Amino acid sequence: MPIGLYLHIPFCRVRCTYCDFNTYAGLGRLHGPYADALAQEVRLLASRFPRPVGTLFLGGGTPTVLSIKLLRRVLAACFDTFAVEDDAEITSEANPGTVSLDYLRALRHLGVNRLSLGAQTFDRGELAMLGRVHDAEGVRLTVQRARAAGFDNLNLDLIYGLPGQTLTSWARTLEQAMALTPEHISLYCLTLEEGTPLRDRVLQGRLPAPDPDLAADMYELADDRLAREGYRQYEISNWSRPGYECAHNLVYWRNRPYLGAGAGAHSSIKGQRWWNVRPVQTYIDRVTAGGATPWPSPAAEDGEIIDRALEMGETMMLGLRLTREGVAEADFRRRFGLSLEEAYGDVIRELVNAGLLTWDQTRLRLTRRGRLLGNRVFARFLPC
Repeated sequence: MPIGLYLHIPFCRVRCTYCDFNTYAGLGRLHGPYADALAQEVRLLASRFPRPVGTLFLGGGTPTVLSIKLLRRVLAACFDTFAVEDDAEITSEANPGTVSLDYLRALRHLGVNRLSLGAQTFDRGELAMLGRVHDAEGVRLTVQRARAAGFDNLNLDLIYGLPGQTLTSWARTLEQAMALTPEHISLYCLTLEEGTPLRDRVLQGRLPAPDPDLAADMYELADDRLAREGYRQYEISNWSRPGYECAHNLVYWRNRPYLGAGAGAHSSIKGQRWWNVRPVQTYIDRVTAGGATPWPSPAAEDGEIIDRALEMGETMMLGLRLTREGVAEADFRRRFGLSLEEAYGDVIRELVNAGLLTWDQTRLRLTRRGRLLGNRVFARFLPC
């Protein structure tokens, strides 16, 4: 089975006020050493896990803060050591308003065939609150440049449930996003993460606290509006034109094996899961130290064995995020040698009776209400 390969680029021009990802601003001096270390870890992973690669994802951070020369170095390591399939989906995240047409053409020439743009919102005040470096026109200009560079598979990320955001401003953001005709749209409800400036401002009373009921209204408004525009919801937070579902993220949601390279990256393969150290310099030092390299990667900070009960529970939790596909009885039985009834019969009946799941004896899916209460559903399938 082909795997997904994720490459983490932990650099940004500035750090957004809501972000708790493993990203850093002001580390330009480490771009080159990091790219070298990342390429070295990729080569090591390929030697230890020689599997075909069906999807490749450059995430971060902002991968496009790296020069094309450095990205070429990293991608060459992937193509030289892994058997990357000819039709592999290769995605790069990018920040709107920060990439030129020449850069995008070069990126496309490197083999990147899908671009994911962090638009977040089209409202000027909301963009300033989030600490974004672009404006609405920057999103439009970047989409125009991406099309001219040959990208025919674009995603826009949007965030709802922001402090002070209204249904009206959210509806305007949706309309402006759809007007750019992306093939894919991802919608994420804001989470106020501990240690972020945005959370601090809310706790200090400088910004209103997000309203979860209003956020639910925004979600349902978006679902209805996107459906009328021809986008199909296929995952709790993702909509696409038919045939443009994100193949890389489907690897995660179907609980299939993947490898991650880079500072803080996660991997899950052959019944084990591990994650790399987060600090950039520590990552570089570990990968380039030389000598005997620890299993499974010199950058690994910790890991765990995925036992059968956890694998089953995570297969349910992740699969139920797929709103159309859900968890198929045949797939579950083939993977675990048990029916869904044998594994989770009582839980399924309880959640069906509560109106959170539908079950037709072939597929188990979340109801529309269940999508709003997904975490409550998922917890019932995970081992205590």
